[in-house]
Amino acid sequence: MLNEIFWPEDYLPGTTDNYVSNEVIVAGLGVADVWPLLATPAIWPTYYANSSDVSFHDGKGPILAQGDRFFFRTFGFPVESLVTECVAPSAGAPARLAWHGWDGELGTDSRLDVIHAWLLEDLSGGRVRILTQESQKGKPARTLAKTQPNPMINGHQQWLDGLVEAARKAKK
Repeated sequence: MLNEIFWPEDYLPGTTDNYVSNEVIVAGLGVADVWPLLATPAIWPTYYANSSDVSFHDGKGPILAQGDRFFFRTFGFPVESLVTECVAPSAGAPARLAWHGWDGELGTDSRLDVIHAWLLEDLSGGRVRILTQESQKGKPARTLAKTQPNPMINGHQQWLDGLVEAARKAKK
């Protein structure tokens, strides 16, 4: 049975303004190959062109940990973020990473709030499953939900594809 992402109640998919889900299952990689590339945001721009300007607050980093505050730019948004879940790989359990990201002032039409979550799990036959989902609230989220082609689905697929390619290169 495949694992699922744990959602805060107020970000439960289907109850927010926008929600996207992307997943890949690939052979020849394991969670241990992928996790370092995902848990180190400074590396993201090397394999995901839609991310830039990564920085940590409070002297934290370079690897994400529970409670860390960090910043990055993506989809044209400057995103302040707080790591809400960070479970490194361990035998028999999936790795989990999630953050609350936001842009804009509270109470304004420009405010965007998201939970971006990742789940990585080793599967039989030397395969890894990488699942990323994002649940969003706010007027910008409603606009993104109506945009065709869907920039969130396409952007997150690029992130997954780049992550897999970077993991394969690093493993060689």
